[in-house]
Amino acid sequence: MKIYITGASGFVGKNLTSFLGSQNKHSINTGRIRLNDFMGEIWGDIIIHLAGKAHDLKNISNSEEYYNVNTELTKKVFDAFLASNARTFIMLSSVKSVADKVDGILTEDTIPNPKTVYGKSKLLAENYILDQKIAENKKVFILRPCMIHGPSNKGNLNLLYKIVNKGIPWPLGAFHNKRSFCSIDNLCFIINELMERSDIPSGVYNIADDESLSTNELITLIAKSQNRKPIILFLPKILINWLAKTGDILKLPLNSERLQKLTESYLVSNDKIKEAIGKPLFVTAEEGLMKTFQSFNKNVK
Repeated sequence: MKIYITGASGFVGKNLTSFLGSQNKHSINTGRIRLNDFMGEIWGDIIIHLAGKAHDLKNISNSEEYYNVNTELTKKVFDAFLASNARTFIMLSSVKSVADKVDGILTEDTIPNPKTVYGKSKLLAENYILDQKIAENKKVFILRPCMIHGPSNKGNLNLLYKIVNKGIPWPLGAFHNKRSFCSIDNLCFIINELMERSDIPSGVYNIADDESLSTNELITLIAKSQNRKPIILFLPKILINWLAKTGDILKLPLNSERLQKLTESYLVSNDKIKEAIGKPLFVTAEEGLMKTFQSFNKNVK
């Protein structure tokens, strides 16, 4: 089986290439992608489009970058797929193409209403793909993972890890939430199933681990990975909210946006993809997160 992967140098791309390569039954080509143009030829039976502009945690990227990469580049790669002999197209989108905040549980039937440029650029790419006429011998999958984690990944999980590693008490214990996560192992497993099987219908699929965890549970799991006891403080919410607003003004590490991300609930249903695959996922949420945190241990200086 010949596989063409864009964005192979990114976090997901490196892990997926390693996962597929370990099976010794795939021929993999990692396409070279330009930000403003797609000049490569589609090579392979399966196209896995991972190239994209990730959500900028520092908010320093301009809008044009997101639309050039996430929207326009995706259009060109997909057009090349339609004109090629490749039979399967898999695009990595995001739950952020649907919602930045979730009331209840996010499903594939939730009406998209993204607020960020990142989410809007992903949704435009999705809509372009869904609007095209697809030949009967081709399949198209749009995957919407929630927060992806795994060894060497970056993001808010690293922030939580550093807090526990330095022995700093977690001050947000009074906030009770639940979040869905997506292990890189489960994502790779699902992509492999989509590639190798003919009985899974085309469509849009949310990707998430089975279990959800609270931030307090994450702190406890991080401490466990370091053989520590978690230190969780239950400070009054009114005090924390005041500190966050002060952080907005003084540009402190704790501000309103970060407080929201660390304490909000964001639950994602994976029922549709699990029903389509008909198999248990590769790892549990706790197993995947523990693997992630243990990889951080190795990088601590």
